[in-house]
Amino acid sequence: MLPKLPPMRPAELAAHIDRSPNLVSLFLDRAEEQPAAPMLTAKVGGQWRTISWGEARDIVAALSASLIGIGINKGDRVVLVSENRPEWCLGDLAIMAAGGITVPAYTTNTEADHTHILTNSGARAVIVSGPKLAKAVLPAALATEHCRIVVGMEPIADVQGLVIHDWSRLIGSRAPMMDEDRAAVRARATMKREDLACLIYTSGTGGAPRGVRQHHGAILRNIAGAITVIEQDFPDPPPEAKGEIFLSFLPLSHAYEHTAGQYMPIGMGGQIWYAEGLEKLAANIEEARPTLMVVVPRLFEVLRMRIAKQIEKQGGLAITLLNQALGIARKEAKGEKLSLAEKLVDQALERTIRKSIRAKFGGRLRAMVAGGAPLNPEVGIFFTAIGIPILQGYGQTEAGPVISCNRPRARLKMHTVGPPLDGVEVKIAPDGEILVRGELVMDGYWMNDAESHKALRDGWLYTGDIGHLDKDGHLVITDRKKDILVNDKGDNVAPQRVEGMLTLQDEIAQAMVYGDRRPYLVGVVVPEAEWALSFARDKGLPADMDKLKQEPEFVRAMQAAVDRVNQRLSVIEKVRRVIIADAPFSTDNQQLTPSLKIRRHVLKQVYGERLDKLYKD
Repeated sequence: MLPKLPPMRPAELAAHIDRSPNLVSLFLDRAEEQPAAPMLTAKVGGQWRTISWGEARDIVAALSASLIGIGINKGDRVVLVSENRPEWCLGDLAIMAAGGITVPAYTTNTEADHTHILTNSGARAVIVSGPKLAKAVLPAALATEHCRIVVGMEPIADVQGLVIHDWSRLIGSRAPMMDEDRAAVRARATMKREDLACLIYTSGTGGAPRGVRQHHGAILRNIAGAITVIEQDFPDPPPEAKGEIFLSFLPLSHAYEHTAGQYMPIGMGGQIWYAEGLEKLAANIEEARPTLMVVVPRLFEVLRMRIAKQIEKQGGLAITLLNQALGIARKEAKGEKLSLAEKLVDQALERTIRKSIRAKFGGRLRAMVAGGAPLNPEVGIFFTAIGIPILQGYGQTEAGPVISCNRPRARLKMHTVGPPLDGVEVKIAPDGEILVRGELVMDGYWMNDAESHKALRDGWLYTGDIGHLDKDGHLVITDRKKDILVNDKGDNVAPQRVEGMLTLQDEIAQAMVYGDRRPYLVGVVVPEAEWALSFARDKGLPADMDKLKQEPEFVRAMQAAVDRVNQRLSVIEKVRRVIIADAPFSTDNQQLTPSLKIRRHVLKQVYGERLDKLYKD
C-alpha cells in the first residue's frame, strides 16, 4: 500500500503514482484516504446522484468477487459496452480487480464490429448497459465459441445459449460488505505495471480495428505526466470545488477519455460527473461547473460557431469587444508584448465578455484539453480570446494515449501540440515520422505480430504521424503519414490542414479533400445546417437540403466559401472543385469514428466515383 496522500492536491502525486503497481491499487489508495468524499455523479431520474469513494470501493470489491464466482479467471478478457455512466468506471475497475482484462467497445458498434472484437480478443464475457445496446452485442456473443457470460447493468431478457447475470444481484449477493471483503480485493490486486490492463481497439480510420495492448504502467505513466503539467502550470482549483471536477463527455471506450477522463481524476482523488450527451452538454457544464474537461476539436468548432453567432446577434459593442479580444489573443500567440492601451482593454475584457462567457462554462473551468484530432490554431485563438484556455495535446492509443500537451508556463503555441510529457522521449525519423519511447508505449497489437513489428522497432513506437520539434521543444504535427496526398507532380499535401481551414467558414460544417496522384485537389463538403436554412429563406429557395443542394445559386455559394480559403492556400493546396455531401458525416453512417475523426476509406467508397468525375467534367 502506498503512503497516505493528502487528497485533492496535485503536488507530489506524480511520484506516488509512478510507484503504484497497478490501477486498482491506485483507486483503492485514493478511496481509503477519503471514503466519504464524492467520486461519481450522474443524472438518475432527472436528478444528480453521487457515489462516494467508499461506496465505489465496496461496489468494486463486491462485483469483482462475483465476477470470479461466475467464472472470470485471471487473464480473461471481458468486453465492456456502455454509455458513459458510473457503472462504466466501476465495471472497468472490477474486471481488473478480478484479474481480468477490460476490452472497451463503442456503443456505436454494429453487430459485425462486436463480433470482430469479441472474436479477436477471445473475450470470455461481456458487460453491457442494457437492452438497447444488447441488441447488437448478444448476437455477436452467440456467434463466438467462447463468450457465453453476459452481465447487464440493467435487466436483460434471457437468451438461449448465453448465461445472463444481473448487475445489481451480483453486487447485492456480497452485501453487507465486511472489512475482510475490502481487504480481499486489495489482496487480489497483484498485477504489476508491466501486466496487461486493457485491450483498446483503434477506432478504425483506415480499416479493421486493432487491439492495442495497454499495460498498467502505460496508463499510470500517462496520468503522472499529465498531473505534472497541471501541478506546474495551474493554480489550485477554486476552494468551493473541493478538488478537481471532471465532466466526462467523450466515449470512455476511447483511450483518450479512458486515461485522461477517468484514471487521471482517480489518480488526483477528484470527482467525475457524467454528461447526458451533446444536446445537453451546455446545461451539464453549467450544472457540474467542472474545473477540467477533455474534448475533441470538433466540439470546439461547433461551440465556436454558436458563441460567434450569439455575439453577432447582440451586435454593436459585443462585436467590437470580440474583435478586440481576438486581436489581443493573436498578438499574444505570436509572443508579442501588449501596449499599455491593449493591457487596459484586456483588463476591461476580463470584466465584461470573458466573465459572462466563463459563467456559461460553470465559472471555474481551468482548462479544456483538446486531443484526438488536430485543432485549427484559429479555433484555439478564439477560445483564448474569450477567456476559455485550451491546451492542445497529442497522442495515440498506442501510447497510453497522451504523448505531449501544450502548457501555459511554456507559452501556449496554438500551431503546436506542446512539449512531450515527462518520461516521454520523442525524436523525428529522417522521413519526418514522429517516434516515441517510454513506459507509455504499448506492448504491441493483440494477436497481430506483423503489425506490431511495423509499429515497434528498437524500442521506438513509429506513430505514422509526420512532424518536427521546434526550437523550444514543442512538437508540430504536419499530418498522418498515410493520409498525405501526393499529386501527379510528386508534391506532398497535408489534407487535414486544408480541411481544417475549410470548416472555419460559416458555410461549411465538414469537409474531406481528395487528389492522390491527381493534378489538383477536389473535395466533398457538408453545408452548415443553420447557414443553409438561412440562405434558402433569404433567397426564396427550398428549405429541404436534398432540393437545396441542386440549386445552382446554393452550389455557387458553397464554392465561393471554398474559393475564399483558396486565397490563403498554396497552389498545390487549392481545392478547385467540390461536391456537396449526401448527408453529414456521422458515426451512424460510419463516416466518422466515435472520436469524430473522418473515415477517409469510407468516404472514398461513397464519393470516390463522383470525385473522380470532377477531373473529367
